[in-house]
Amino acid sequence: MKSKKLVTFIVVGVVAALFSLGLNAQSKPKNTSVAKNWKLGVALYTFSTASFPEQLAYADSASLKYVEGFVFAKAGKELQDSALFRLSPSGLQHLKKQIADKGLKMESIYIIGGKTVADWKRDFDIAKAFGVKYVTAEPPRNLWNSVDSLAGAYGVKVALHNHWKGNSIYWHPDSLLAALEGHPNFAACPDLGHYPKSGINPILALKKLQGKIIGIHLKDIAEYNNNKLQDVPVGTGAIDFPAVFDELKSQKYNGYIMIERDTKEKPSNLSSVKQTVNFYYKTLAIPR
Repeated sequence: MKSKKLVTFIVVGVVAALFSLGLNAQSKPKNTSVAKNWKLGVALYTFSTASFPEQLAYADSASLKYVEGFVFAKAGKELQDSALFRLSPSGLQHLKKQIADKGLKMESIYIIGGKTVADWKRDFDIAKAFGVKYVTAEPPRNLWNSVDSLAGAYGVKVALHNHWKGNSIYWHPDSLLAALEGHPNFAACPDLGHYPKSGINPILALKKLQGKIIGIHLKDIAEYNNNKLQDVPVGTGAIDFPAVFDELKSQKYNGYIMIERDTKEKPSNLSSVKQTVNFYYKTLAIPR
């Protein structure tokens, strides 16, 4: 009789232990493996007061692998600090070598285009020279068809970027979705810090843009509905980033996340970028 009670006690104990393990497994962060595939980097506009070689040095100092350039950056003293969009093909190759020498990857670049197709072709030529996979841009409505055709011809995607209401036609995710209609080479690059300036929760924006996103600008803002404010270090403002990351994990997002600062700190934004990198890995609980 005692032996039966002992067996029953052991069985109950084992079942309880297995149940407890199951609960503990469920309480762990979900889809951690998804976040490991995200490509964390920095938009070099974060260091826009510096030259391109200096921007690369800052990115390297922050232990980041990916960078997103911008076509109006200063090329550095060796190239007379010319803007990238004014460089010769050899000048662009000189900068491309600097990227490789740092062990960095530039797979996207912010382009400005202009009012004519020729302006956009100039910037697509720069994108081609660097060998990027997509350009981040805000083409005007009357050039959507032309820019989409150029993107197809050059073999790159155009990731539509949003500023705030009154500053960008892409300020609302619905307006961005409208631009994607009929333009197979368009995608989305939501700037998380700009949505709150227009009163939009970035998590709801991400939900609307699901399946369309190829790049993200990781940025925070101190409060909603105030487009006069500049951004603050990620994790110190009004955006719920754990919820943002959970939403991206639920979408099985597999693209680029580019830290960006518009604020110009002294002597540079390097310290707050490093702070954001630490916040990112700590919040996601993934190894660096």
